[in-house]
Amino acid sequence: MRGTLRTLRAVQWTMLGSILLYAVVGEVLSTGTGAADSSLKYVFTTAGVAIVGIIFVVRRTLVLRSAENLASHPDDSLTLGHWKNGYIATYALCEALALFGVVLRFTGCNFRQSLPFYIGGFVLLVFFGPREPRHSFREG
Repeated sequence: MRGTLRTLRAVQWTMLGSILLYAVVGEVLSTGTGAADSSLKYVFTTAGVAIVGIIFVVRRTLVLRSAENLASHPDDSLTLGHWKNGYIATYALCEALALFGVVLRFTGCNFRQSLPFYIGGFVLLVFFGPREPRHSFREG
């Protein structure tokens, strides 16, 4: 369990750094502000909202359910694998959100239009950091 937590934290920090790198690369290598297609911005915004929704579904179905099982059975390797894969899927979706900002930047959008995607991916990655599964004491 401890090794898995360290691995997930390393993946999280690496992806946080890559989002910062995306913003820098987008600024340095972009062709400048041109006439960006407004429909493309709407498509990416809609896809970004959908990705945020998918992130919450993945966390609910993989991470949180597995965490409940791991709290009572910490030696269950199958559940540990589901828990780890849920975090990695969550991080990949956060990364995809930030990549939308890079793509928009290269298609002619300015930095202000790409910034919400960078910030969204970064904040979600920070917010969904790996936590050791613990018992939840619910009445019922």
